[in-house]
Amino acid sequence: MDSSTCLELALEGERLCKAGDCRAGVAFFEAAIQTGTDDLRTLSAIYSQLGNAYFYLGEYDKAMDYHKLDLTVARTMGDRLGVAKASGNLGNTLKVMGKFKEAICCCERHLSISQELEDKVGEGRALYNLGNVYHAQGKHLGRIGPQEPGGFSDEVKHCLQKAVEYYAANLRLMEELNDRSAQGRACGNLGNTHYLLGNFTQAISYHSERLAIAKEFGDKAAERRAHSNLGNAHIFLGKFETAADHYKKTLHLAQELGDRAVEAQACYSLGNTYTLLRDFAMAIQYHLRHLAIAEELKDKVGEGRACWSLGNAYSATNNNEKALHYATRHLEISKEVGYTWLTVLAHLFLSFLFTKPNYCNQPTFEYINNFLKTGTTVF
Repeated sequence: MDSSTCLELALEGERLCKAGDCRAGVAFFEAAIQTGTDDLRTLSAIYSQLGNAYFYLGEYDKAMDYHKLDLTVARTMGDRLGVAKASGNLGNTLKVMGKFKEAICCCERHLSISQELEDKVGEGRALYNLGNVYHAQGKHLGRIGPQEPGGFSDEVKHCLQKAVEYYAANLRLMEELNDRSAQGRACGNLGNTHYLLGNFTQAISYHSERLAIAKEFGDKAAERRAHSNLGNAHIFLGKFETAADHYKKTLHLAQELGDRAVEAQACYSLGNTYTLLRDFAMAIQYHLRHLAIAEELKDKVGEGRACWSLGNAYSATNNNEKALHYATRHLEISKEVGYTWLTVLAHLFLSFLFTKPNYCNQPTFEYINNFLKTGTTVF
């Protein structure tokens, strides 16, 4: 056992992790553990940082093991603050692993001890983490089947309401601490959760505040996310022109940031919005841009969506030749990616084009939706 060598190795591991080389950092931390130390605080810090490094590397089982070791050492020392921090780290890891009940237990312990110690920063983190766990649990429970915001089960809504409670408590505390950056994150999460609950007016309010704070910090990525979220919420309120404005700002910021995937998503959203506005010429322009980027990124799912949308738009303008072309491409891509239900929809689309010419003045997605509502099971 050589405590000084152990500390030197641990410090080098910390330096490497901060520099972004977590794999090399892990090697130094594990070498430090092998060297050994009789300083429990140093050992606790090594376990904690190893847990964080493995979390960053996506090796969650190892991350959990080391955070548990950190928790045990903190309890041995009677270090209440250390117990709180280790509990918070365990909660975050368990959340990612989908073990929500255990994650909530750990995060509640983090919150309780932070409040006991009057650690406002720790309390804020615990509230935020609890919101994240309930939000993730709600999304996990509601993942089966296509669901519109506000259309989830009571179980899912309960989780999302709990997330709102904790995010709101976190926001109040961050306002008390005058932490504007943390306020922005809380507003963004509140906006996202209210959106899932179908509370679109509240979602717009929080995302607007998120946008304002992002602009204060010159955070272009956060601005882009806020505009996209505002567009989504305005769609559900039927404010399509306003939604289009936000999606255009999303597109501009995505181009500024050089994010082609987000640029493609913005084009897709704009194409759908102009379809809702019955401006099919504009819809086609944006869907063609989406298709070009999807092909560039070799995103087959994106290609399929673009072809489906283009088929709808061309059908609505009575351009049956191009509608048939994109419908055929959509069918080919659906088979290629192995999405059975998309293949069925593609066949329906083609059947519509061949057998329902009198519907050509109606967007095909409306016809398909009406067809599915008759009770035919395709999923």
